[in-house]
Amino acid sequence: MATGCSEPYVAPRPSAPATTRDESAAASTLVALERALSAGDADGAGSLAADDRVRRQLAAAATNVRRVRLVDIRLRYLASTGAQRGDGEWTASAELSWRYAGYDDGVARREVEVAFTADGESVARLGGGGAATPIWAAGPVAVARGPRYLVVSRGGAARTERLARLARAAVDSVGATLGGAPSVVLEAPRSAAELHRALAAGAHQYDAVAAVTAPVDGSVADDAPVHVLINPGEFDPLDRVAAQVVVTHETVHAVTRAPLAVGAPLWLVEGFADYVALREVDLPTTRTAGQISAQARRNGVPDRLPEQAAFNTSAEHLGAQYEAAWLACVVIADRAGEAALIALYDDVLTGADLDAALRRRAGWTVEELTREWRARIATVAGLSQ
Repeated sequence: MATGCSEPYVAPRPSAPATTRDESAAASTLVALERALSAGDADGAGSLAADDRVRRQLAAAATNVRRVRLVDIRLRYLASTGAQRGDGEWTASAELSWRYAGYDDGVARREVEVAFTADGESVARLGGGGAATPIWAAGPVAVARGPRYLVVSRGGAARTERLARLARAAVDSVGATLGGAPSVVLEAPRSAAELHRALAAGAHQYDAVAAVTAPVDGSVADDAPVHVLINPGEFDPLDRVAAQVVVTHETVHAVTRAPLAVGAPLWLVEGFADYVALREVDLPTTRTAGQISAQARRNGVPDRLPEQAAFNTSAEHLGAQYEAAWLACVVIADRAGEAALIALYDDVLTGADLDAALRRRAGWTVEELTREWRARIATVAGLSQ
């Protein structure tokens, strides 16, 4: 039998949030932040932060605008996202736009997440939350530039200078092969996690690669800025020759805007980039084709040219697939000449049918190329067919 107070039970009311989010004030805060960033005003940007950590980030971003020479800065409020926290903090999506003056033709546009205090008058976080955080907005950067390269690095002076030397040699090598005066932007985040945030990529998508070339805003627009981004954990330990091959390979992708090509076979895209990168490197075939040779000795010569899925960053035997693709391009150049290989690459990258372009430039069908390519793999692997 129950005893005690006979007063009726009344359930307590749920506690209300500290205050209602103010989206109008938040939009005004972003306008003020846009003005401060555009002016490179570190104090002005920092004054809009909710705490010291964010103040340092926003001040660094404004300083980076001056160092990198960013232009066309825009920061536009889109909509609130997610539930409001107990302390009143809430998040919104915003469109951030920028361009690297002198290097980018088009403007990059990324959706970023911004956290605000309840009143919308202070920024509690810029970036993160599963959305993109551009390298220049993540924290202080070091910059090295030349007439045809720009390095934006979240590392120290020595690392930045190393990347500048590699970028300088890469544009010289690519220009010597393809002609013209190519240029490249090389961005070096502080960690693999920061790389993934810059591209709004899956958490471990690029963990196994030394660098990736991509439109920095994730778009496929004709004028989307295409930059080379370094994965420091994989790239930094490389010796000089290997590091140069990586940077030159990626520079080919950036200069030819390969990431924007739709439907081009990746064996040609990747093999051609390695062809240019290895063209002036004095390495034995036992090294440049060592993995595909070992695979052929173990499992037999592959029946067909590498398929698209073989170049997935998580694919098994990825290195062997790159070597196989490189050998296919070497075989084409040996038959028809380097100029024909370059013309074939240009044709296919701009939408030409591979078989038709191969007939026109090298007098081969894909089947005939495959037969000669298989014979080359067998030769370098020390096998007989």
